[in-house]
Amino acid sequence: MSIAAVREYFAQFGMADQVLEFETSSATVELAAQAVGVIPARIAKSLSFKVDGKAILIIAAGDAKVDNAKFKAHFHTKAKMLTPDEVTDLIGHAIGGVCPFAIKEGVEVYLDESMRRFDTVFPAAGSGNSAIQLTCDQLEQYAQNFVAWGDFCKGWQE
Repeated sequence: MSIAAVREYFAQFGMADQVLEFETSSATVELAAQAVGVIPARIAKSLSFKVDGKAILIIAAGDAKVDNAKFKAHFHTKAKMLTPDEVTDLIGHAIGGVCPFAIKEGVEVYLDESMRRFDTVFPAAGSGNSAIQLTCDQLEQYAQNFVAWGDFCKGWQE
């Protein structure tokens, strides 16, 4: 998968031209914030976990950290992040470009409440130098295999 796959995914919604591609890396929250020109919290980072042998994504604000107790309460298991190879194999995007668009079938996507405080957020778009600006409603609408909003994170309310 790649930025091309994400563009193709957004083409069905007439939004392929909304995918931003940068000359510089946007592979981390800090680099993405610099590339886009926003505070790091507005970067919608994708966190990849394994639950019951399946990959899931939690999309959260750039300043949020997964709260292990909240994760366990919701998913009934310890938070176990995927390895970089597992991310590519199970999600379909490499680390730095992971997003909830043009992903492999069966990958469940959860959106964290930490993003709701912003009018728009910037998730990656399939590569380590891309993003797309979306409202939280649009993120819910376009996230593939969207399951639910939830409160999975800490650190962003301080």
